[in-house]
Amino acid sequence: MLNISEITQTIKKLVETRINLIKQDIQEEILTLTSRIFLLVVIGGLMLLVLLFLSLALAFFLSSYLESPFSGFLIVGLLFLLMILILYKVRDSKSFKQNIQNGLKNFIGSATKKLNSDEE
Repeated sequence: MLNISEITQTIKKLVETRINLIKQDIQEEILTLTSRIFLLVVIGGLMLLVLLFLSLALAFFLSSYLESPFSGFLIVGLLFLLMILILYKVRDSKSFKQNIQNGLKNFIGSATKKLNSDEE
């Protein structure tokens, strides 16, 4: 027959093993989430650079087309001001917030879903 101390030791080892597995799972999820957020920041930064260069190109094109050195930049600036005003007006819209939240959940959460499906 097994004595109480052997059963206790076996249970302790099982619990320690389970705790270590859970720690590893949490570390993997944190690393995955961190890498996805880093990727999101890098993509956002690159998109801002693209937007900057396209805005400058449009401003120079409009300036040469309208034969006025400042009018192209003024028009592009007004376009950005219009976009800011539109975003300011819809900032409290539930559908707008829901769309942004769903997009971020899909981008960040897709790696977690893939990680969980790989484990099963």
